[in-house]
Amino acid sequence: MDIQEITIEQIEDVKRLMLAVFSGEPWNDVWEEDQLHAYITQLMGEHHSLSYGIYLHGSLIGVSLGRMKSWCEGTEYWIEEFGILPQMQRNGIGSRFMREIEKALIKRGITHIVLLTERDVPAYGFYQRNGFEEKKEYVFFAKPLN
Repeated sequence: MDIQEITIEQIEDVKRLMLAVFSGEPWNDVWEEDQLHAYITQLMGEHHSLSYGIYLHGSLIGVSLGRMKSWCEGTEYWIEEFGILPQMQRNGIGSRFMREIEKALIKRGITHIVLLTERDVPAYGFYQRNGFEEKKEYVFFAKPLN
């Protein structure tokens, strides 16, 4: 397996992976091509974007799409999307990928990883098993504008 920083040049591979990971259970995301392209471009195409890919035999099998954010306690890496192909899940690849990302972030001087997920999905347990702590003092708000 090969883990490397990826850029917007890999957008087509990333879009295919995102559809494979998030179109099925438990997420069931429905993406229009133009909306997915815009979303990935926003995640990967900004000056503060930082994304990683994990490859098996030259094929992309997982991604971490995020951004660097300066904060009073240091620079944080905000993961917006983290996913491994469904057929490759539950065999340690995601945990290995996360450990390698952590090493790369430490070398860059990044002090924290921050992310959001839902409580009732397998990803919640994955993050707990990989050392992430739920911050109960924070609340997530959203407001539809329609």
